[in-house]
Amino acid sequence: MTSATHIPVMLERCVEILGPALGRPGAVVLDATLGLGGHSEAFLQRFPEARLIGLDRDPQALDAAGKRLAPFGERATLVHAVYDEIPEVLERLGVATLSGTLFDLGVSSLQLDMRERGFAYSYDAPLDMRMDSSRGITAADVVNTYPATEIARILRDYGEERFARRIADRIVAEREREPFTTTARLAELVRDAIPAATRRTGGHPAKRAFQALRIAVNDELAVLERALPAAVAATGRAGRIAVLSYHSLEDRLVKRVFAAASESAAPPGLPVVPEQYQPRFRLLTRGAEPPTATEIEENPRAASAKLRAVERVREG
Repeated sequence: MTSATHIPVMLERCVEILGPALGRPGAVVLDATLGLGGHSEAFLQRFPEARLIGLDRDPQALDAAGKRLAPFGERATLVHAVYDEIPEVLERLGVATLSGTLFDLGVSSLQLDMRERGFAYSYDAPLDMRMDSSRGITAADVVNTYPATEIARILRDYGEERFARRIADRIVAEREREPFTTTARLAELVRDAIPAATRRTGGHPAKRAFQALRIAVNDELAVLERALPAAVAATGRAGRIAVLSYHSLEDRLVKRVFAAASESAAPPGLPVVPEQYQPRFRLLTRGAEPPTATEIEENPRAASAKLRAVERVREG
């Protein structure tokens, strides 16, 4: 996967949303999920006063993005970190506040298209799914060692899989015969465990199970739950945060954090709300914005994207 074939999701809308915060002298924008650097490249090109901090847990993504962003020199600082490490990274870099932050959640194009990473159910590969392939448990570790109850919980909670226990029981029975090492064998088992009538709709039968395992392997929801409040706390006056999520569990988390930040803290019934109780942020999107039909046609991977954004209007 090269930068030439990488299509950043909702690029123009992200630039439009964050733009008012990035055009000021001294602006610092954080790309918390750098990936191949498509969004970051656009920010640096269009806002020549802005400095970029790009985070990614995937060393291969950092290497690819580093080559793409090399023409911008010292304006781009790339860091190998998970996005819940925002406070530590900013302290280390001496950055007090952020002007803009982008989270583009989920699995990246690089990870999907490199077969050996094991994220896709559509072809055979090692059963890995780690976003940082240098550390942590793999999907094979989960399916080969976790008890059926825990596998079922992962499939149910993270994949919203109706047949979670049925699939988990099949996995545990089958691994006694031979441990799972490849995506194709697991995808076939999931397919066979789901009733034939259900398999006819909703895309590939293994889609939800693979999503659930990926989230569990990378601890994605817990990381996001820590990262969003950290981004809120680091955002300066008139700064903005934009989040692209790709499934309902992520979007619910984002919605909850943004709603809390944009609500008044005043006790109910006050005729006039004092300044210290006014909302700290205002919502910039009406609900979760989807991509346009044209974008989905040009980039099918954008189809499930939902964008939410906020702007800080008050310190505190």
